[in-house]
Amino acid sequence: MSEPEKPDPGLRTRLVDVGVDLVALEGAGALTLREIARRAGVSHGAPRRYFPTHVELLSAIARRGFTELGVRVTSALDGGPRGPRAQLTELARSYLEFALDNRGMYELMFRHDLLESGHLRLRDTSLPLFRVLVDLVGRARPGADARAVAGALWANLHGIAQLWRWGSLQLATGAEDFVPLLRTALDAHLGPEENAR
Repeated sequence: MSEPEKPDPGLRTRLVDVGVDLVALEGAGALTLREIARRAGVSHGAPRRYFPTHVELLSAIARRGFTELGVRVTSALDGGPRGPRAQLTELARSYLEFALDNRGMYELMFRHDLLESGHLRLRDTSLPLFRVLVDLVGRARPGADARAVAGALWANLHGIAQLWRWGSLQLATGAEDFVPLLRTALDAHLGPEENAR
């Protein structure tokens, strides 16, 4: 009697790699188990050995996006400006650049309606980024409800990213890049910069 075939950990990684490439090329809507399996060169049932549900595979792909965004944010904050306002500016710029450079991944990452899966611990990757934002807001606006302000700022940044991708903001504002909009959003949520008064 032969032993049951053991899952190949390399195939699990390959399936996620294929998903990351697919979302970059064709967006979140292209991420079906069947298409990922086809592009990975395996049977359409093979992904189920590693990802029993579609949500689990989508979450593994989104985790890669959160990891990359985390690296960008850390890089922007390390060795950069020291004041909380300047750090928030760098964090927000990194966030918007990531959103515009990685459209499909960005869309997937924040679709918690698709990714709701507490046991997959995706929130362990996503929530620390929000905590960095809350901490910086708390230092930039002492006494404010830092979580509420951070949430509103995040929603504003998300809106800038989405509307910029669609071309709506360029049309409405005549802006050639998102930097003036980013400054205005920060002023709206944090108050004007001291040296700008």
